[in-house]
Amino acid sequence: MSDLLIKNVRVLDGEPSEILIRKGRIAAIGDNLDGAGADVEDAGGRIAIPGLTEAHTHLDKSLLGYDWYHNDVGGGNLMAMIDNERQMKQRLGLDPHVQSMRHALQTAAYGATLIRSHVDIDTTGGLKALEGVLETAEKLADVVEIQTVAFPQSGLMIAPGTAELLDEAMKMGADLMGGLDPCGVDHDPKGHLDTIFDLASKHGKGIDIHLHERGELGAFSMEQILDRAEALGMKGLLTVSHAFCLGMPDPARVTPLLERLGALEASIMTTAPASSPAPLVKQMAQYGIRFGAGNDGIQDTWGPYGNGDMLERAKFVGLRSNLRSDAEMYMALDVCAGGGAEAMGLERRELKVGAPGDLGIVEGVAVAHAIVTHAPRKLVVKAGRVTARDGTTLMDAP
Repeated sequence: MSDLLIKNVRVLDGEPSEILIRKGRIAAIGDNLDGAGADVEDAGGRIAIPGLTEAHTHLDKSLLGYDWYHNDVGGGNLMAMIDNERQMKQRLGLDPHVQSMRHALQTAAYGATLIRSHVDIDTTGGLKALEGVLETAEKLADVVEIQTVAFPQSGLMIAPGTAELLDEAMKMGADLMGGLDPCGVDHDPKGHLDTIFDLASKHGKGIDIHLHERGELGAFSMEQILDRAEALGMKGLLTVSHAFCLGMPDPARVTPLLERLGALEASIMTTAPASSPAPLVKQMAQYGIRFGAGNDGIQDTWGPYGNGDMLERAKFVGLRSNLRSDAEMYMALDVCAGGGAEAMGLERRELKVGAPGDLGIVEGVAVAHAIVTHAPRKLVVKAGRVTARDGTTLMDAP
């Protein structure tokens, strides 16, 4: 943490003013502030936005820094992609610490100050991926805050020994228990969900479960998840990622799920996908459901897409949710900033006195313009400390 005075800066779409950060928090916003002893930056009339939140990614998987990966596995078979990834990580000798450093620093360069990463736990790699990402989290603590989710990517009930590894992962310090498509991958929803909820309860942690299952199958799995969360009193401790089933066109089927999610103060994390049904911004707000977003895996064995830019992801959120006016684009930004932080169970990032001193300085004539063009960030600040300039972090990636 440090003291910082940013001059000639527009707070969102406001007039030029100043922002003073002291002891890592926003101390004042206004004109002619007393910045005695603080470092000074001139924003040149650019826009300040809250620190961005990458609420769903996979830091241990990216192939950033490698030669181009020629992908021979299409997107039609989930288990084929899972098996291919596990094999390729071994074949390429992927170092989870190095790759997570590269990925996290690139994401931070785009203005993210918070990251939630799912980390593969399986009987092939064991706990190696978690060890690497935890090392990265420690080294980057002054740049970006990283949460970890112990994630059984290769299945749980179909992979004996994985439950024991997940237990060890939680003992090592993983922040949340993960899960994956209890019907579609494990074909055993009771066994899968009982196991991950038992482990979460044992360690006093929350759950973030991938639920790609669509339509009626996804709705069934969602009901099973909600039943267990309600029985265990997990208010504020449940996250469902992707949640494609909430994009079903049948309100009579979806509305009860939304009402239960809202009552549990649950979080939904989306990638705003172009190829799948998805929960929408106004729908989540209507039912009081905390809503965050993420880039998922970027440039890995699953696909060539993504770069870690959560301002670009805000554009996709707006596009997917049909947000068009400048006012509506604030909603898209919030999903990828303060709202995403709340969805992670953390303090909201916002530009107000008393809030954490996490922010970015962006190019544009308006916030909506900045989101759509998502030019390189002029400045990124974490707890009052400058961490990136002109699209590049001050710390070099390995």
